[in-house]
Amino acid sequence: MTIIDGKKISNEIKEELKIKIENAKSKGLGVPGLAAILVGENPASQVYVNSKKKACEKIGMNSVVEVLSEKTTETELINLVKKYNETEEFNGILVQLPLPSHISEQKVIEAISPEKDVDGFHPVNVGKLVIGLETFYPCTPYGIIELLRRYRIETAGKHVVVVGRSNIVGKPIANMLLQKKENANSIVTIVHSAAKDISQFTKQADILIAAIGKPKFITAEMVKEGVAVIDVGINRINSPESKRGYKIVGDVDFDSVSQKAAYITPVPGGVGRMTIAMLLQNTYNAFIKQKEI
Repeated sequence: MTIIDGKKISNEIKEELKIKIENAKSKGLGVPGLAAILVGENPASQVYVNSKKKACEKIGMNSVVEVLSEKTTETELINLVKKYNETEEFNGILVQLPLPSHISEQKVIEAISPEKDVDGFHPVNVGKLVIGLETFYPCTPYGIIELLRRYRIETAGKHVVVVGRSNIVGKPIANMLLQKKENANSIVTIVHSAAKDISQFTKQADILIAAIGKPKFITAEMVKEGVAVIDVGINRINSPESKRGYKIVGDVDFDSVSQKAAYITPVPGGVGRMTIAMLLQNTYNAFIKQKEI
């Protein structure tokens, strides 16, 4: 059994980007820039945004964080997004979700220029993904593809079962893996809460991607020998033995499933580590396109 080390791979990607950015800068092409916008004081969102800013700084990427009041109106937020659409030194725009309830997330996402939509959520980019055109891929699915590629896990002709149908992970990763492309070309099944017996499908998986949001939901009895398991779940459960009183676990019961799997991602230290790395990759890709390099 091989543990897929998301921390190691994400660090490799950041180092590769750092070299590319230094090279672009040395040629007088400037550096990529990411604008992040945070509305309100959600502690988790604050942590995520600060992590992204620090990651930008470490690889030499320009970044700015706009922190707005919880009372910011939808119009004010959209106007700020439009300002960054027109600001050349920032190649990517990220609006941290969730937003306060009085602001339409969909309207804000649609206000971001598709050319700067480094989260890959704009309908234009979603449409391009589905029909197989080059686009910005949502960061977590993009990270999954990169883990499979760098660990040389064969996808062509393999049965991939995706547990979960969210717009952020389930739907995009299914669409990415069924494309007739390298590191894809899979037979894909999406299974979700409407299935009477999810294990009927998960037992067939050569590659199982769990993104259902239920702690330790996938057990050893639900998978076959030799499966490659990608655990996207990040769940907090009570843990009296932990100093914090809780621990983070995935959607997969790691201890039991790892006894049957050929490959498996840990939680933490797996897919979650890849999300920021692929955000940086998307921002660099946006920089290259906008500079027409």
